[in-house]
Amino acid sequence: MISLKKYWDQTSVDADESIENVENHGLITAAVNVLRSALREMGSSTVEACPVVGAELQRGLGKVDDALAHQVTLERLESADQAVQTQLRDWTARALRHNQQKTDEVKEILIVMARTAESIGERDQRAASRMAEVTGRLSKIATLEDLSQIRASIELSASELKTSIERIAAEGKAAIQQLKAELNVYQTRLEEAERIASSDCLTGVRSRLWMEKYISRRLAEERPFCLILVDIDEFKSVNDVHGHPVGDELLKQFSTELKSAFRTNSVVARWGGDEFIVLLDCDNGEAQVQTARLKKWVCGSYTLQGRSGPVKLSISASIGLAEHRPKEAMKDLLARADTDMYRQKAASRAGEARVAR
Repeated sequence: MISLKKYWDQTSVDADESIENVENHGLITAAVNVLRSALREMGSSTVEACPVVGAELQRGLGKVDDALAHQVTLERLESADQAVQTQLRDWTARALRHNQQKTDEVKEILIVMARTAESIGERDQRAASRMAEVTGRLSKIATLEDLSQIRASIELSASELKTSIERIAAEGKAAIQQLKAELNVYQTRLEEAERIASSDCLTGVRSRLWMEKYISRRLAEERPFCLILVDIDEFKSVNDVHGHPVGDELLKQFSTELKSAFRTNSVVARWGGDEFIVLLDCDNGEAQVQTARLKKWVCGSYTLQGRSGPVKLSISASIGLAEHRPKEAMKDLLARADTDMYRQKAASRAGEARVAR
């Protein structure tokens, strides 16, 4: 970003002059496009690195990317530079806090287990001391000649031994119950952290990172399944015209409808931006039927809350379908689904162009 600004300064262009008026605007435009691509890749990488806090940075970088899609001025570049630096600093701080929190929780669990082990050790030491006393008393019985004294000594030793054993059992039960209670608390925390990491923070469906791991498991099982890639058509125009809050609300509603359109054994995840992925536990024929249901039930009219009231939108989506082939790698399976999706998107645009003519 700094080198691009330096090049701009060398062209002696005023801060409010646009790229179209610069002699070397082609080079600067190419540089801006490279920058936008880097922002998108950076957003995806941060989500993979730390899903819990990465999604927020991805959305922030997406807004900077959208801003650079329009007429670019030096002032807008400087604003984008500052926004990116601020968001990266904030993301770094949030990621560090998140990782520290997870580290602290693990340390607390280890401390609880150590304290419990220490408590059990102290209990066993006390028990060993009592046992030694009883053993010593019993060994003295052999030197007694009075039968009544022998009997009294045995009864006393037996009573103390019984009391000691009961105390050991009670203390052990209490220690185990306390350990179980504390471990249940931390298990709940860890399960919640895992749930957050495995879910998309905006839509609530599965995250891309979780889905990639799930696809890998399914590939290892070598059972038939299909992947569907779903891309909302003209989503960028929704953000441009109505604002990002409306776009976010559309993604939430769309993901809810998407989940309801499939069977419970299907898995829906947000793949990135306005793109979703669905794993169907079936062959290609059944997947075609479910895809048709998706177009009928999920696409259509949506009512969203805009800045000045309800906004009604007619939403369509491009869908790519690929059935897993034996021994096929994940990247090849995804590439086939992606190719099919863009083929449908191109065909849809061509049809719209014919209608317009």
